[in-house]
Amino acid sequence: MVIQENMSIEEKLSILSDAAKYDVACTSSGVDRKGSNDGIGSAAACGICHTFSQDGRCVSLLKILFTNECIFDCKYCVNRKSNDVKRASFTPEEVCDLTMEFYRRNYIEGLFLSSGILVSPDYTMELIYKTLVLLRYQYKFNGYIHVKAIPGADRELIEKAGWLADRMSINLELPTSEGLKELAPHKNRKNILKPMKQIQLGIHENKGKSIAMKEQAGIIGLDGNILSSSISNISKPSMLMEGIDQNYDNPLALVNRKQSYQKKARFVPAGQSTQMIIGATPETDYQVLSVTDSLYKKFDLKRVFYSAYVPINEDKLLPSLEAKPPLLREHRLYQADWLLRFYGFEADEILNEENPYFNVLLDPKCNWALKHLEQFPVEVNRADYYTLLRVPGIGVNSARRIIRARKMATLTFDDLKKMGVVLKRALYFITCSGKMMYPVKIDEDYITKQMLEVKERLPEQLKDVNSYKQLSMFDTNYQWSVQ
Repeated sequence: MVIQENMSIEEKLSILSDAAKYDVACTSSGVDRKGSNDGIGSAAACGICHTFSQDGRCVSLLKILFTNECIFDCKYCVNRKSNDVKRASFTPEEVCDLTMEFYRRNYIEGLFLSSGILVSPDYTMELIYKTLVLLRYQYKFNGYIHVKAIPGADRELIEKAGWLADRMSINLELPTSEGLKELAPHKNRKNILKPMKQIQLGIHENKGKSIAMKEQAGIIGLDGNILSSSISNISKPSMLMEGIDQNYDNPLALVNRKQSYQKKARFVPAGQSTQMIIGATPETDYQVLSVTDSLYKKFDLKRVFYSAYVPINEDKLLPSLEAKPPLLREHRLYQADWLLRFYGFEADEILNEENPYFNVLLDPKCNWALKHLEQFPVEVNRADYYTLLRVPGIGVNSARRIIRARKMATLTFDDLKKMGVVLKRALYFITCSGKMMYPVKIDEDYITKQMLEVKERLPEQLKDVNSYKQLSMFDTNYQWSVQ
């Protein structure tokens, strides 16, 4: 470990922004909040981290770790305590200054703050909470904030942070508890799922309620002061919050203002998400997808993110350093995840124990359709919404357009093309007024061959393959060599 003292904020930013690149749980903000006369910034539901929003805007977040120091030694993590890397830590004031200066220059639209574990989970979560308090009250920042909840931290700290953040996330780390025991034995699934359930219940309980709920949660007392004394219940209080209410105006004034952040506060209004590393442990795609399906159903998550494992540490339990990240597998998981969230699919429909791996050459929806040809073709002028969603080439928007348009006229293939239907895929599975677009044979091998003529972006070694197969954990072309 390399420790430098008296490090400049620019040096810290370089280290801690680079260390944050492995955290992919960063997405659409999912919350709308207008600016106010006494503060700075706002939040738009379509804002996304380093990508294009639905209305065509390209926006971004300041994505940093609070610290890359860590008391844990997870085998897969670049910041594990046994790694000899340069360490740095921000102060809450430095994070606030960076956020405000970047925002004023229109570089960012919000903050994504994660962290290693410094001293203890409570100590780290308290630092994060202090940062949020300063941003919201001293700096009067109304922009989007996404923070990580630290597993093992005191429930009260997580509760308080939830009233100040727009979105919170807890990393699941690895798909199964067995993988976690093997690569991070000091962590356990219970400590990870516990705050996840707490946030879920808090969102349900406090959704739409007034500021009185926030006072009850202990962030602001009835006298308007920040309750630093409430942190004394923590096992090893760092007392970082002592005197914090002396650094800026009494929050009571904010509470009484009509346009204050307090009046609009909601508990984690943009919901929660999680992330799991794919490829560091030997789970099948079916196991990963089943875990995802369970998380959505049991914890009401907004998103589950998948991070293809990048070999950065040498260990007998990990893939070799020469191995390539399983990016195609990650891509297929995101495609299947979309089917779970928006297309009405169940995990057991996409994969099962007999076929536990994704198809190398076809996306999960096309692969499902080819395995269920008895359900096709469907008549677009009569099929219900969820039947249309199962047709390759028909997405959520185009299915809605079809439902609306066919109330006024009988649709043709030209109409479908104008609605955004990808006919080069859909033509094998639909009819318009009882007729197919072209005479085609409803046969799995025939349709597969035709669909592969229009190839999606595939690894170089697969582009000239004329047959298709299931992905295998032991297929080197798939697991470790895909780029």
